[in-house]
Amino acid sequence: MDHGGCALLVGVRGNEIVQVKGDPEGHLNKGYTCHKGRVSADRLYHPDRLRYPLRRAGKRGEGKWRRISWEEALDVTAAGLLAIREKYGARAVGFGAGMPKGLEHFVLIRLANIFGSPNVVASQDVCHAPREVTGIHTCGFYPVADLHHPTRLILSWASNLLSTSEEGQIASLLLERLKDGAGLIVVDPRRTELAEKADLWLQLRPGTAPALALGFLHVIIEDSLYDADFVDKYTYGFADLARQVKAYDPQTVAGITRVSPDLIQKAARLYATARPAALQWGNGIEHDVNVFDAARSLVCLMAICGNLEVPGGNVNAHDPAILGLGQFVRADLIPDKRKEMIGAFHGTIPKMMTVPPAYFRKAVLDGTPYPVRGYYGMCTNPLVAWADSKLTYEAFMSLDFIAMAEIFMTPTASLADIVFPVAHQYEMNDIGHYGIGHGMILARPKIVDPPPECWPDIKIMNELGKRVSDPQYWHDDFEQFLEDVVRPAGLSYAGFAAGGPLKGPDLFGLYQEKGFRTPTGKVELKLSTAEKFKLKPLPEFTGLPEADDPEYPLTLISAKSRYYLLSSYRWVEALRKKRPRPRVEIHPETAKAHGIAEGDQVVISTKYGEITQTARVTDIVHPGVVSGALGWWFPESDAADQFEWRRSNFNMLTSIGKLGREFGTPNIQNLPCKIRRA
Repeated sequence: MDHGGCALLVGVRGNEIVQVKGDPEGHLNKGYTCHKGRVSADRLYHPDRLRYPLRRAGKRGEGKWRRISWEEALDVTAAGLLAIREKYGARAVGFGAGMPKGLEHFVLIRLANIFGSPNVVASQDVCHAPREVTGIHTCGFYPVADLHHPTRLILSWASNLLSTSEEGQIASLLLERLKDGAGLIVVDPRRTELAEKADLWLQLRPGTAPALALGFLHVIIEDSLYDADFVDKYTYGFADLARQVKAYDPQTVAGITRVSPDLIQKAARLYATARPAALQWGNGIEHDVNVFDAARSLVCLMAICGNLEVPGGNVNAHDPAILGLGQFVRADLIPDKRKEMIGAFHGTIPKMMTVPPAYFRKAVLDGTPYPVRGYYGMCTNPLVAWADSKLTYEAFMSLDFIAMAEIFMTPTASLADIVFPVAHQYEMNDIGHYGIGHGMILARPKIVDPPPECWPDIKIMNELGKRVSDPQYWHDDFEQFLEDVVRPAGLSYAGFAAGGPLKGPDLFGLYQEKGFRTPTGKVELKLSTAEKFKLKPLPEFTGLPEADDPEYPLTLISAKSRYYLLSSYRWVEALRKKRPRPRVEIHPETAKAHGIAEGDQVVISTKYGEITQTARVTDIVHPGVVSGALGWWFPESDAADQFEWRRSNFNMLTSIGKLGREFGTPNIQNLPCKIRRA
């Protein structure tokens, strides 16, 4: 389910799931699963689950629907998309996805490619892509923390695996490494559960991650603690990097980050001397406009300390013998995609193959660089999930046609013309972890039958594809996509499901024979392609994502909840009981100064908007920082008001007025704010 990768044992009686627990033989989780996993079957049986296709009956957003057949739903959607293509061209339709769960993400890309649209719109500008793409430009691959092999140290940077997992990285593996004696350094503005276990906790000022990483590099280079042999043979631009980080001495960096000079030195030296060391980076570094500098600095840190492509370090995870992504999505049918994508007109970094939501909305509202008038979305809730929710509402209200595939009516789905009811992961055969850079795929065999009119996303798109493009590119039976993926391994899907995870080989140190897959054949501490692609050659810290503002004296961050998945599951009673209200974490000193007590309603304001959340008074945050809750809307409310998406939604406080050029990333954290008791 989702894409954490926990293997589960599922108890079934008749066609009903009655128990879920972790599988002790699970490759990633070793028997562990979170509370979300244990109650996940509750989603199947909720009385408000979508169970048949809906067509809008009133004005957009009024919450009025009529039940229709699948044939009508597919035909109306096809007609809507084809009418836009006929008038404006195929690129005038955006195909939207949220977090990939299984093959549906790649079937969506296939649908877009075959339809002729280069515009797959996804939240990758703030999740995963900046780390992956920066890695590809710097060292030729996405450097994944290898927690499957012994390591001497884990440097956990903007990651909290004890509460929310990264794709492919589960708490059980981290705990196993700590039990084996690995040291732990945590870099996080919040004193998380993981920080409580750390040998060192660096409570950096939000928005200063690049400065802290450059401070680490300064200490390691000045003290000659780097891997001199690796640097000499396998890196490009070390002398330039060394000159660049001269300015980031511990005293200077301490003034920027609030981390003491002694702690910066101690942590840097510990990481440099504990070989191998794994840098487990989370997507918190991807939440402001300076993400490229942060990610570049951290890949440079891995490299000069000799922690790339070594067991227990950060590795290139090689795929097993499966169908390549390019073949699966039929990339051959849209050869000019990179040039035609909306993002290309804004100069996004090469290899970034999805459209940042900020640029999608510019195209919708301004026709820049060309008009976009339609949207097909699945696994996504942009009205809550994208920065600048007010602008998202304006954009979606102005579209000519919207279709959404959902398990439950959401704020965004409530704006659609057609809503398709989807099957849950337990109700279909699927494959997990395909295409996300961790060198493995996991079988997700069907457990129970879905309600009669709930279809898997893959089936919906397979049938829609036949209506909007040449049927030769689609299967008679959508499950053939599963067979396509595993056929190169000599397996059927049934054989794959019976045999367990399919993992690529562990291949360490390949650079010694083949070099790195970069233009220079080396790790590019200084980018050789900087001028060609209009990128910074070296990482730097240019200042806070948004300047200090005396009217907004506090800094606003956010933290994901272990009980929800971004904007999902607010309707699951067992989870809602655990976290019934959106909580804003406020330090006791700050709460006292503002007359705020535990449980009070608090108005959080930025210069872009204000929302109300419930006070949690705690010293896990700095007095100058407040941490808000993400993803909130209220499914118990009225569809005609899109379930009160404005009241507590964090993205009412964000803006796309300022973007990082490389990925189109807005500031969705590290924002000047103020608070008051409601």
